Amino acid sequence: MIKVLARIWIVLVALSLGGCGYNAIQAQDEQAKASWSEVVNQYQRRADLIPNLVNTVKGFAAQEKDVLLGVTNARARVGSVQMTPELANDPEALKKFQQAQGDMSSALSRLLVVTENYPQLKSDQNFRDLQAQLEGTENRITVARQRYIKAVQEYNITVRQFPAVLTAKMFGYKEKPNFTVENEAAIAKPPSVDFSAPAKGN
Repeated sequence: MIKVLARIWIVLVALSLGGCGYNAIQAQDEQAKASWSEVVNQYQRRADLIPNLVNTVKGFAAQEKDVLLGVTNARARVGSVQMTPELANDPEALKKFQQAQGDMSSALSRLLVVTENYPQLKSDQNFRDLQAQLEGTENRITVARQRYIKAVQEYNITVRQFPAVLTAKMFGYKEKPNFTVENEAAIAKPPSVDFSAPAKGN
């Protein structure tokens, strides 16, 4: 009899948790974490391309020291901001991460603009391969970031809705910060170079 009552109690608890949004909160929290991990992975992929890109440009445009140093320093700042899914819940930590990635995007844009002045660099196969990899990575970053934004929005809606809001408060689930509109605009445009444009000095 006791075992039967215990099973009934477990079933009732499970049903009540499901009805109060507990399961939805868990699922959406995990989805947000997984989406964040993909964002970080794609940004890391971009960071891994930087040394080869800088070395290739340096081989043709060593005199562009300020631009090359800017990219190297931006990469160092990106590397110093370690972001776990848990830290992504901290608005200040997320803001620092966004700022570092925004600086990296700006530095890369300046570097790729400089390459327009070096026809030999633009025609170098290694540079072309790296540039193609960079553009592909930037596109993957955009997709990963959009998925994360959507995952966070869905999670935040759930933890604000009744009765899930009561469950969220009971178990300590809070709204997650998301990419800001200002920063999204700053880092959403992938660096690009139009190879069809005539280079200076041609």
